[in-house]
Amino acid sequence: MKRTFVAVAVAATVGMVAPASAAKMMGCTGANMAKSTTDIGSMPDSPQKTGMMKEMGMANTAMSKGDMRGACKRYMRAQKMGAMKG
Repeated sequence: MKRTFVAVAVAATVGMVAPASAAKMMGCTGANMAKSTTDIGSMPDSPQKTGMMKEMGMANTAMSKGDMRGACKRYMRAQKMGAMKG
């Protein structure tokens, strides 16, 4: 019974409509992470760049440990930081 409830809750969460800005985000793959890291490296130095690099570093660490879920969370945070104005 608990598993069914959890499965339904996860399906409902995944099926929620994402904001329009999320449509521009790249999928969570090793190739996209590598491209983002390269793109971040070419940005001018700023607190935003530093935060993005920290998140990408933690994403790489999580991915090397086999934690793709954690890596994707960190990758998405880095992308959101890049989308913020300021």
